[in-house]
Amino acid sequence: MPHMTAFARNQWYVAAYSHEVGRELLGRTILGEPLVFYRSEDDGTAVALADRCVHRRFPLSESRLDGDRIVCGYHGFTYDTTGSCVYVPGQKRIPRTARVASYPVVERDSFVWVWIGDPALADPGTIPRARHMDSADWTTVSGMEPIDADYGLLVDNLLDLSHETYLHGGYIGTPEVAETPISTEVDEGAGIVRVSRHMDDAECPPFYARSTGIEGRITRWQDIEYHAPCLYLLHSRIAPVGVLPEADGSDPNGFRTEITYAITPSSDGHVYDFWAVSRDFAKQDEEVTTFLRDFNHTVVMQDVDALNLLQRTLGTERTGYQELSINIDTGGLAARRILARLVEEGDKPMEKVL
Repeated sequence: MPHMTAFARNQWYVAAYSHEVGRELLGRTILGEPLVFYRSEDDGTAVALADRCVHRRFPLSESRLDGDRIVCGYHGFTYDTTGSCVYVPGQKRIPRTARVASYPVVERDSFVWVWIGDPALADPGTIPRARHMDSADWTTVSGMEPIDADYGLLVDNLLDLSHETYLHGGYIGTPEVAETPISTEVDEGAGIVRVSRHMDDAECPPFYARSTGIEGRITRWQDIEYHAPCLYLLHSRIAPVGVLPEADGSDPNGFRTEITYAITPSSDGHVYDFWAVSRDFAKQDEEVTTFLRDFNHTVVMQDVDALNLLQRTLGTERTGYQELSINIDTGGLAARRILARLVEEGDKPMEKVL
């Protein structure tokens, strides 16, 4: 088996989009823990419980809700929102051990975040923000794809965008992406890696040409901000060549896109790839919305197929094979260091995000 990236447990992870959690039971496996999610009838808050009945391990996500209680679909053991068993069949006494774990949940920026580690350490103030996800100033399309690959491979993929030129040519990649050097900044304490690539004169890829109407060459800025372990933000700006932002930072002739990924390990060799594209232009244009959703889904599936293939390939490598890393890998290598440190230090939570 290839090397697997260890899981940092005392961290927040995205388990779902807010719209996915409702009165239908939703099963997701996070860091190897099977969980069931639902929204309470009482006050609408999201609930996360362990997804296995204590009796015979039947998945609660394949069971049913009765009010705010889950009734196991096998023998009827019934659990409240705290995970306590409130009914067992055929007897009045409920065994002391008849309870399932419940997990801290926070909804923020259209995401449902869950904490798998020590609940006493779950500080919502450390959740990294993606405010554009539910802001009226942006229009967002989103989706999620499971990938049969180590989550570290997806982190690598997203922190080195030079692969756009080759894997995503004809979609988002142009020659300039691979040819332009990167600058990298690492904030070890906050667990943030920033990778920037500013292209002054680049071809306009179809992703932007067809959504903005720009013809000809563009200035293209890609500024990545990765908050280990889960949240990846790509602040993207394009404008016709020669058009510069105003001194106050406003950009009347530019087009801004926020690309968001939540990278959530499911289990060893499996990762949830939550993806979203938010734009500040043509916000009411349904054609642009449909185009960006379909086009970006195609791009994501190119990554899914490549990473599935890479994982299978690594599984056949002889022990002790050597990777070669170059300048474009600086951000990814920094992310690997931070992820390893989080595990070694007992997952000390990140500094608060203001």
